[in-house]
Amino acid sequence: MVAGVGCGGAEPFPGGEVAVPPPEEATTQSARLAAQDTLSLESHTLWLKSDGTVWSWGTNYGGELGDGTHNHRSTPAQVPNLTSVTAVKAGRGNYSMARRADGSLWVWGYNTYGQLGDGTTLSRWSPVPVPGLSGVSSVSGGYMHSMALKSDGTVWAWGRNTDGQLGDGTTTQRLAPVRTLGLSLVTSVSAGYDFSAALKADGTVWTWGDNTDGELGNGTLTDRLTPAQVPGLTGVVFLMAGHSHVMAVKSDGTVWVWGRNDWGVLGLGQGAPIRQLTPTQVPGINQVAFVDSGEHYTVALKTDGTLWGWGYNNYGQLGEGSGGIKYLPTQLPGLTNVAALGVGRYHSMAIKQDGTAWAWGLHDAYQYANVTRPDSAVAVATQFTGALRPVGGLYETLVLKADGTVWGAGRNGSGQLGDGVGTQRAVPTQAVGLTDVVSHAAGANHALAAKSDGTVWAWGNNGSGQLGDGSTTASLVPLQVPGLTGVTAVAAGDGFSLALKSDGTLWAWGRNSYGSLGDGTTTGRTTPAPVPNFTGVKAVATAPGADHVLALKTNGTLWSWGNNSYGQLGDGSVLRKLSPVLVNLTGVLSIATGSDHSLVVRTGGAVWTWGRNDAAQLGDGTGTTRTLPVQVQGVTGATALAAGDRHSLMLKSDGTLWAWGSNSEGELGDGTMTGRPLPVRVRAPAGVVALSAGARHSLAMTPDGAVWAWGLNLFGQHGNNKWGFKTTPVQQW
Repeated sequence: MVAGVGCGGAEPFPGGEVAVPPPEEATTQSARLAAQDTLSLESHTLWLKSDGTVWSWGTNYGGELGDGTHNHRSTPAQVPNLTSVTAVKAGRGNYSMARRADGSLWVWGYNTYGQLGDGTTLSRWSPVPVPGLSGVSSVSGGYMHSMALKSDGTVWAWGRNTDGQLGDGTTTQRLAPVRTLGLSLVTSVSAGYDFSAALKADGTVWTWGDNTDGELGNGTLTDRLTPAQVPGLTGVVFLMAGHSHVMAVKSDGTVWVWGRNDWGVLGLGQGAPIRQLTPTQVPGINQVAFVDSGEHYTVALKTDGTLWGWGYNNYGQLGEGSGGIKYLPTQLPGLTNVAALGVGRYHSMAIKQDGTAWAWGLHDAYQYANVTRPDSAVAVATQFTGALRPVGGLYETLVLKADGTVWGAGRNGSGQLGDGVGTQRAVPTQAVGLTDVVSHAAGANHALAAKSDGTVWAWGNNGSGQLGDGSTTASLVPLQVPGLTGVTAVAAGDGFSLALKSDGTLWAWGRNSYGSLGDGTTTGRTTPAPVPNFTGVKAVATAPGADHVLALKTNGTLWSWGNNSYGQLGDGSVLRKLSPVLVNLTGVLSIATGSDHSLVVRTGGAVWTWGRNDAAQLGDGTGTTRTLPVQVQGVTGATALAAGDRHSLMLKSDGTLWAWGSNSEGELGDGTMTGRPLPVRVRAPAGVVALSAGARHSLAMTPDGAVWAWGLNLFGQHGNNKWGFKTTPVQQW
């Protein structure tokens, strides 16, 4: 029994027996694997009780908790109207799945790509059945596609299919299940990011879909639209796909891995290649029963009930107390007799044979279900001082000070704070060696700065060449971008970079999958090149999570290019544009972008917006996506704008701040966590002179150089010395 077990002020788990095998059965492999169906983690947690009910807690961005709301929850609550469940699975993209005893599959949460399989792209806040799907024996929830194994050994899949991950021989998105071709006698399935894997009864492994990083394990980097056997790999009894890698356990208890090896997630040692194209044994570990990965880290459950981990460890995800990357398997001390293991994005949980639950890793407001939220729904003072301009990255904050130095706080796993360490910071730290900075920008895990001498410096993640030095090697400290001079301003998006020169030309480099570089191609660049035939630019805007760009010319015309899935280019279509296209707006004074929407201030201080609107981030009072600009009603006197993932900010000439859109993390700063379809006043100090937004946090600066922050503070991005994680397991229930 779990009821009544708790510590550290934890809410005890609701009464009822835990669905884990009794001690006398917990040592069998079948019992161990069955126990995994009772616990599933991502950024939310699903728990299956022995009475067939499902309980959930954690983040709830897409309704993945199934309680009919979008409210995050730090205590477990039963998913209503869902009984006789025999297995649960937390999809990696904020959705959930539950198999019932009658073989039906029930789903809820985000559904942007049809990953719920109900024939629509409507997100569901409560469980709905997948129509026409019966006889389900197991399921796997990927990032944007889902898989189901039927009791007859056939595999069915649905959702996004850009790389053939559904295995139906096409790249056509499917809103309902389709059969994966050429597979029979399958015993388990697992969905990665844009690829899939299946284990057959004969112990062979079959893979298909994206192969950019060797995910298919066949020694090539060629995608496949249908399944093919992984050569030379036999005797497999357990299979699990990570984001861009795969883990297989053989009957002898050894672990074999292949795919991308960021932060040592494959466990092959520090000198291992970044891509492992064929299955390779993880050294120093055997007798493994179950293994799973979170964000760049791996945890394995051995047959003796001990836990071992490797990979990224800055949040204590490996539970061994020291932090730092572990390139080889390391035992988690103090945990024995484990019956079930759940591995989330940044934290893990274990259920022991006595029914107690233990957790470690990132210790935020929801995942452990027992801590006080460190975030703020109103503006709080940070420890940044002497600021000239704040900038929000995805989950970090970078502040340019009046003395020309740059300081940062928040997530730092790719070195995006530039402090030479790569360790998450809740107190501001200085970017190494940067002085005389006049402009800076934060992208998705990388950053840029332009100095007064016109040079550009870059640091952080460089997987797409976004640092512009001709390589794809990340840097923990700022490095000069070769060949760039005369630059006055910089901007950074999702894996790409922009530099505006004093002569009005715009230079771009990095990832170009959506045409973000504006050069008429989708070919990425590791060095800067000018946007062709495009001059007279005076301002440019993109966002850390964005793949599109806005540019304002000196003649008053507005241009856009890149990703246009939600109409964020404002040209009336949803087709991406590889070169700049004219937006039919005049009198534009100021521009900004969010991840998938765009905003401008026009003459008179009116605000116009367009693009994605599922969280009312356009401020027009609706949730309707717009492919052409619409006016935010009742707004005058606006001088500047900023936008995050799904929220928008506006600064007015009287120094007041206003916000609208998603508020699930308090990013609107109005003292609530209620989304707003129309502008509301931010509870911030008067006289604000600058603003910015991260993905889910917001920033403002007052004339005295003080910076204020509100919204998500999971990674310490508020810079006020508040965030938390546990580096060793602590008992929860």
